[in-house]
Amino acid sequence: MMRKLAIFLGSMLLLIAVATAAKAQDDKHESQLRTVRGFVVDKSDSPVSGGIVYLKNLRTNQIRSYISESDGRYRFSGLDPNADYEVHAEKDGAKSTTKTVSSFDSRKDIVLTLKIEKRKD
Repeated sequence: MMRKLAIFLGSMLLLIAVATAAKAQDDKHESQLRTVRGFVVDKSDSPVSGGIVYLKNLRTNQIRSYISESDGRYRFSGLDPNADYEVHAEKDGAKSTTKTVSSFDSRKDIVLTLKIEKRKD
C-alpha cells in the first residue's frame, strides 16, 4: 500500500513539474510578443474615427485590419517579435504613409501615429 501511495505521489509531482514547465514556457513566449498601437489622425492632428488600419506581416504576407475608434485609437497585439511589419491607415480614399516595424526593434510596445493626408495613388 505504501509503495502504491509513493508511486502515486511521485507521478503527481512529475505531472505538476511538467505542467509548471509548460506554463513557464507559454508565459515566456507570451511575454516576448509585441503590440503595435497608436492613433489615426487627419492633417490637422484631429482623431479619425472609422479609419481602417492595415498591418502586414512581411514574413507571412498576412494582413490584419482594425477600424479606428472614435478617438482615433487602434491596437494590434500578439505580434511575432521575429517578423517585420508594415502599417498604414486609410479613410475615404486618403491614406497615411506606410510605417515599418522592424524585428530588430526590441520594444514590446510600439506606438505609432498614422496621419492621413494624401489621396491614394
